[in-house]
Amino acid sequence: MRISVDANSDVPPFEQVRSSIAEQVRSGELPVGAKLPTVRALAAELGIAANTAAKAYRELEQAGLIETRGRAGTFVSDAGDRTAARAAEAAATYAQITHALGIPADEALAIVRAALKA
Repeated sequence: MRISVDANSDVPPFEQVRSSIAEQVRSGELPVGAKLPTVRALAAELGIAANTAAKAYRELEQAGLIETRGRAGTFVSDAGDRTAARAAEAAATYAQITHALGIPADEALAIVRAALKA
């Protein structure tokens, strides 16, 4: 697993960790079943607070990308395989709705970009 935290970035450290792990799960670089470091080990490796690493893990778990199995540790979830499919389904539904409403594609994309920034 490769993660780096840029202390000078405007992006909060937990979000840098969260997005890095999420991207590696989605790309397959971190395959289903891969064991992740403990919160403390990750925090020590990255030079961040344990609460920061824990927050990133909590958000990843809420998104279904990772799962904690008690003392066994934290692993990449098989639900991550379904995440892209769910997003594609949502995008198709959104495209149908905006098309039916007569919203041009560039405006529909602008709406999505604004929502993603929120």
